[in-house]
Amino acid sequence: MPETRDATFGLDDFGLDDRMRLFGYVNADNRLAYLWLLRAFDTARSSYHVVLHTTEVQAALAGLAAEHRDCPDPSTMDLPRLLDALVEWGVLDRGQDGTRAATLAEYRNRHSVYQFTEAGYRAHRAVESVLAAGIDDSTLSRLVFADLLADLKALRAANESGDAEEVYRKLNRLDRALADVAERAARFYHMLGDLGRTHDVRPEVFLSHKDALLVHLRDFHDELQRYTPRLREAVLEVEETGLERMIEAAAEADERLFTTPVERLADWRRRWTGLRSWLAPANDRMSEADRLSGATMAAIGDVLALLRRVTEARRGGVSRESQLRHLAAWFTGAGSDGAAHAIFDVVFGLGAPRHAGVAYADPEAIASRLSWWEAPAVELSRSLVQSGRMPGQGNGRPARIDRSDAPRRALRERQVAEERRQAGAAAGLVGAEVLDDDQAAALRRLLDIALAARVAGRGEAPLAAAAFGVRLTLTPCPGRFTTVPTVSGRLHLDGYRLAVTPAEHTALGRREPATV
Repeated sequence: MPETRDATFGLDDFGLDDRMRLFGYVNADNRLAYLWLLRAFDTARSSYHVVLHTTEVQAALAGLAAEHRDCPDPSTMDLPRLLDALVEWGVLDRGQDGTRAATLAEYRNRHSVYQFTEAGYRAHRAVESVLAAGIDDSTLSRLVFADLLADLKALRAANESGDAEEVYRKLNRLDRALADVAERAARFYHMLGDLGRTHDVRPEVFLSHKDALLVHLRDFHDELQRYTPRLREAVLEVEETGLERMIEAAAEADERLFTTPVERLADWRRRWTGLRSWLAPANDRMSEADRLSGATMAAIGDVLALLRRVTEARRGGVSRESQLRHLAAWFTGAGSDGAAHAIFDVVFGLGAPRHAGVAYADPEAIASRLSWWEAPAVELSRSLVQSGRMPGQGNGRPARIDRSDAPRRALRERQVAEERRQAGAAAGLVGAEVLDDDQAAALRRLLDIALAARVAGRGEAPLAAAAFGVRLTLTPCPGRFTTVPTVSGRLHLDGYRLAVTPAEHTALGRREPATV
């Protein structure tokens, strides 16, 4: 049975291969000439001059060349060949205009005129959008949420009143607005990724934009958080006025000629389902707005992490780029392979792996048919891995214990000297008017011991501590404080009266003082 096809024309006649060939001029040798030639047609189209003769194309190119230095001189271009190539790719359409003939010979030769095909015009606009794209296009729109809420309220009122045309206008506007929000968000987060890859090479680019980025993300997140519950409630209110009636009204007012009523109903039902998944999904699932909020918070964290890394790199005075350049210079200037390997070992801390082979304690317990992936692992001792020697390897006797008597005696002597110094400083506390640094340190030590002995519920009981031959007593005095002058400043004790007296019962060599 022969395959039946629907009758198509216009854009529907362009198959996949035909649509891909529309961009053939982008990779051609004279791509700049093709680009400016199509810009001439686009300029004439904006002035409602759609069909152009070769002479008119040349005049339009001359006008562009006078305004733009990048535009090639039309007198040096082979316009007929360029136009024929664009016709071959499907970007332009060629026709014959006999009304332009002034003589019989010109009428017989006819006059070729050119205009954009619909698919060719869309391909050209797509190329122009890529060429004109900039970082300013990658922004999040926080003002759109108020418009979405207003349009949802207007859609509810139009559906209640049965105004099919207003339902169509508002629903179509909501669909375009949400598509714009999604597109802007995708561009913005891609831009953040590019910025994160750029900061290693040019950190000043990131530092010059960090404040604006953080403010922009914070404002967008605040607006999104504020409007998300209101938008969800507005969507539910719209559905309460009659979902099927709204979709039928939008499909009825839809002016697309070449779609059936059934196709229009299905299309508008699909659009509303997408809108609902963005703002108020069913079954308490996460909405796209919530995902966008989470992505915004993650982006704020990424920007702050980038800021921290850039700041730490610049604080050291040497950037990562400079470090890598110097390291590359060291490798280039190495006199031999051995020197280069030595630099590598020092910089990266890598060395040859240590190979160890150990048999199972009971080899017969493991089947020989098992591969290394399937057989259980063998336990390795730490000494084998670190030094390459098995435990107990040598003469069979345990290793001699190094007691280090001389270092131990030196440590003990320093400990005794320190205790004597602290005892002398503590003895000087009695009757001293201004404390030196050693005496102040001894006083702070006694205060730590006394204050650590406080018991909850006994706020009026005195606190005491004895060490190094002296006794410190702290008597609670609410509303008063004691000032102890030292060479480094004054020590204030709020709410206590301080007294230091000799303590005959403490021993000089005692390390742990007694507390009372």
